[in-house]
Amino acid sequence: MAETGAFPPPPSPAARSPLARAEHFVWLTARVLEQRQFAYHFLDGDPDAVETALAAYRNEDEGYGHALEPDLRGPVSQPLHTGHALRVLDSIGRCGGQRVERVCRYLTAVSTSDGALPAVHPSQRGYPAAPFVPIVDDPPSSLLATGPVVGLLHRNDVWHAWMFRATDFCWQAVDSLEVTHPYEVEAAVAFLDSAPDRPRAEAAADRLGRLLREQRLAALEPDRLDAYPVAPGYAPDEHHFAHDFAKTPGSLARAWFTDEEMARSLDFLTSEQQEDGGWPVRWRQWAPGTALEARPMVTVEALRTLRAYGRTIT
Repeated sequence: MAETGAFPPPPSPAARSPLARAEHFVWLTARVLEQRQFAYHFLDGDPDAVETALAAYRNEDEGYGHALEPDLRGPVSQPLHTGHALRVLDSIGRCGGQRVERVCRYLTAVSTSDGALPAVHPSQRGYPAAPFVPIVDDPPSSLLATGPVVGLLHRNDVWHAWMFRATDFCWQAVDSLEVTHPYEVEAAVAFLDSAPDRPRAEAAADRLGRLLREQRLAALEPDRLDAYPVAPGYAPDEHHFAHDFAKTPGSLARAWFTDEEMARSLDFLTSEQQEDGGWPVRWRQWAPGTALEARPMVTVEALRTLRAYGRTIT
């Protein structure tokens, strides 16, 4: 019989590394896709496994659906789902070739009259969706949906006929921004970080950074959140921080923040890891399942951001 106390007790959660705690959370709660993304990014996992999991969300029209973005439920393809799929492919170095050519055909089919993407295509009607996502019969063009997609495709040197008018739309939308909100700024940055005209992108980013500071869209003092406004329609505590805009040190948005401001933001991001190992969802929650699905996504992104800035996660 083993002696009492022969085996040391397992380490307490606080004594384990952020990555180890997050790994436990991901295996416990995440969808297969986020499990395989975590394995790829942090455990030397196979990119083929990520692609296989992502393929389950692809439809015959070459768009993506099936609640890939948790706030839009149902099977139908949507621009936001498809943009999410492209981000996954980009993160594993697979955003190119015939696969993306087919995606561009879907993007062409659902574009508005000015060649850009709506946030939500009316095919979503009849399926559950977040109450803050409007579904209309003739939706307008959306920088939130179009900017990140165009940016990703430019970064991966994808050239398709759809790109020309969509790029023009993004430039016009970014140049006309005045009163804005955090998600719109994030979408603009996603476009500008990879737009081919670098001098124009740098100038546009400089103007956008001044707007962000003037309108206090980034909470630069995370210990004084009550001093920063929350955008209309956002959840009561849905603040955005420097790391939300400058997700990597190479982003144009990094120049918007001092070293001290960025350090405070990353300190806050580190502190946000919860007892179960995952990071919280800050946007408005409206159904139990959506929060469960979104937290592993947020957790993987938090770890990637911290690692990109050289923060210790292991």
